[in-house]
Amino acid sequence: MAPPPASPADSAPDPRPIASAPVPITVPSPRDHTHHHLVDRRDSPRGCAWEPERNRRGEAMDGAAAVKLVSGEAGYVLEDVPHVSDYLPDLPTYPNPLQDNPAYSVVKQYFVNPDDTVCQKIVVHKDGPRGNHFRRAGPRQRVYFEPDEVHACIVTCGGLCPGLNTVIREIVCGLSDMYGVTKILGIQGGYRGFYARNTITLTPKSVNDIHKRGGTILGSSRGGHDTVKIVDSIQDRGINQVYVIGGDGTQRGAGVIFEEVRRRGLKVSVAGIPKTIDNDIPVIDKSFGFDTAVEEAQRAINAAHVEAVSAENGIGLVKLMGRHSGFIAHYATLASRDVDCCLIPESPFYLEGEGGLFRYIEKRLKDNGHMVIVVAEGAGQKLIAETMQSTGKDASGNELLLDVGLWLSQKINEYFKKNKMTINLKYIDPTYMIRAIPSNASDNVYCTLLAHSVVHGAMAGYTGFTIGQVNGRHCYIPFYRITEKQNRVSITDRMWARLLSSTNQPSFLCNKVIEEAKKEQERTAQLLDGSPSHRKVDEKVPPASNLGGTK
Repeated sequence: MAPPPASPADSAPDPRPIASAPVPITVPSPRDHTHHHLVDRRDSPRGCAWEPERNRRGEAMDGAAAVKLVSGEAGYVLEDVPHVSDYLPDLPTYPNPLQDNPAYSVVKQYFVNPDDTVCQKIVVHKDGPRGNHFRRAGPRQRVYFEPDEVHACIVTCGGLCPGLNTVIREIVCGLSDMYGVTKILGIQGGYRGFYARNTITLTPKSVNDIHKRGGTILGSSRGGHDTVKIVDSIQDRGINQVYVIGGDGTQRGAGVIFEEVRRRGLKVSVAGIPKTIDNDIPVIDKSFGFDTAVEEAQRAINAAHVEAVSAENGIGLVKLMGRHSGFIAHYATLASRDVDCCLIPESPFYLEGEGGLFRYIEKRLKDNGHMVIVVAEGAGQKLIAETMQSTGKDASGNELLLDVGLWLSQKINEYFKKNKMTINLKYIDPTYMIRAIPSNASDNVYCTLLAHSVVHGAMAGYTGFTIGQVNGRHCYIPFYRITEKQNRVSITDRMWARLLSSTNQPSFLCNKVIEEAKKEQERTAQLLDGSPSHRKVDEKVPPASNLGGTK
């Protein structure tokens, strides 16, 4: 199907003068909420809120993601998310079906106040700026889709993670039970499933028990993102709500889909649910499945501990997932208290010499007679690369990691054999077992809240966003904020210090590494203090001291 002709607003050149230092995009905040549930409007006012990303010469970049900002008093900045009415004005709105749902009749103030936002940083100084905020998630009293017109689809991409089936189930049940939606498709096999695979019809009955199973009933894959083919499929099938479950690469792809949908002028809401077992998505408190992964990792650590204490000079070595971020290894170590050494990608280590890993293992064995080591899969890659060649990249463009567990096992055995000291080393790799299990009770509840919140956002007409929990509150976050960088363990904060105190391991750090880590932490703190946290935002919002009384 050929795309519809561009609207005059899309095809006309930008009449605004190009300035060397763009000013904040100011959108007044509605204050009169009297009978707001009877007024045909969206929760935030329409206006000149879109600003395309510009290159260094100030020229609008083709296909670049737009940034939508609202500034307020005392350094307040709202990083708002797109809305279908931004490019399709005069859309009708409808009463939210939840107001007639008996299950929610007992809830006081169930609908979210239009002015509610969630601050990114909750620890502030009395004279400091209020900082960055995101739009609070939840049901609105007016929606932009009637239940009968909704044709939703769900797709899962990337690697497996505990909780995928729970998110699928709760999106389906949320759409059906809360909003009365009946047309929901499951896209099989990841992004390429839009144009190369069959779809399945999803109903509350068909997904009733899937949360008890690991993996994803839709199947998943890496790569396969062809924007034109995907949006053609969306348009041909008449889909108007797209729910994308995946990691940072998947969310980046969802952002591109949204841009193409917006360019074609389609009334389609594109919403993401961030998924990563490594917990490396920035901004949000944690990703679903992480608690389950940490809990399951305990079983492997316990097994390694049993093996270690049952042998003379026993060493239990456990490899856990963590490509660039060592959160699973970090938290599993803290939870276990049986671990003597934790190695993560963020903290470089060395083997030989005073203060090195071998000397520490030797001392630990002499003192305790056994030792447990936990290593994240991305740790020590530079050390391994000195003796082994890289194996390339996967379909998502991720560097294929060399096996640090096998390499470390070999190096430890070689060292003690050379020094004529008998050891008994047992290597355990539970990585794929951990990611394939169903989510635990805590993650099931978390997945439910994420799924329901993303459904509320799509029904309210928001698009080009991902759902996430920030400081305990669910909110709508622009795609660019969760794809700009990866969340990593800070080796200069209290949590890492608690781990070092628990394991008594050396830090393995030179002064240069520590200073670089401190500088990075200071930069992050400055960003959270109200300064823009993304270069797109930086181009449009002046320093906090200049954000006076605009609203």
